[in-house]
Amino acid sequence: MRKFLLAAALPLLLAACGADNKWASDADVARFAYRSPEPPSITLYTAINNRSGEGGHSALLINGSEQVMWDPAGTWWNRAAPERHDVIHGMNPTMLSYYIDYHARETYHVVEQKILVSPQVAETALARVKANGAVNKAMCSSSTSAILHGLPGFESVTHTWFPARLMKKYARLPGVQTRRYFDNDSDDNSNVLTAQDGSNVVATSVTRDGTMPPAPPGYPDPLR
Repeated sequence: MRKFLLAAALPLLLAACGADNKWASDADVARFAYRSPEPPSITLYTAINNRSGEGGHSALLINGSEQVMWDPAGTWWNRAAPERHDVIHGMNPTMLSYYIDYHARETYHVVEQKILVSPQVAETALARVKANGAVNKAMCSSSTSAILHGLPGFESVTHTWFPARLMKKYARLPGVQTRRYFDNDSDDNSNVLTAQDGSNVVATSVTRDGTMPPAPPGYPDPLR
């Protein structure tokens, strides 16, 4: 019965996850590759339902010899961010702001949890996501928790199917820097991708730490 309930709940809890099997060319990956001047880090992004506090999607921003987004079964895309099997290259500050803006809307906000790591751990994380292959729908947190559990310092992040549970496990790691992003855009964000793809200017209503707009009334803090 427990297995049946779990299977029935997954499509609802992980509705933000999609299917993906893209493979960008070597030329595009090389052209758009981005190396951040910031220290090496691994950042967990979680889309959280503003009403229920349940998670909708998990992704990892890995900053090593290049900065990429591990977006398992994700649906965000941009021509300036070539993708190979759920690894999105070219994640410069503009692309990252686009990614957050796409996921934050009136029904969901985004929780950002950043941890500074050694260059060796960052490179191990990059190698693991690149070797993982494309992820099936509704397995974003399962695959992400598996990636993390195999990294030095992240062994306590055990397997889970649920984004909110993964977020809470991540929150218990030492040195976590947490931010939240709220946005009052419509829940129908189908036009956001087209608008982002045709612009070289960051135009987003997303604000950090819920300063504007504020957290919704009665917001269930999922980190508590």
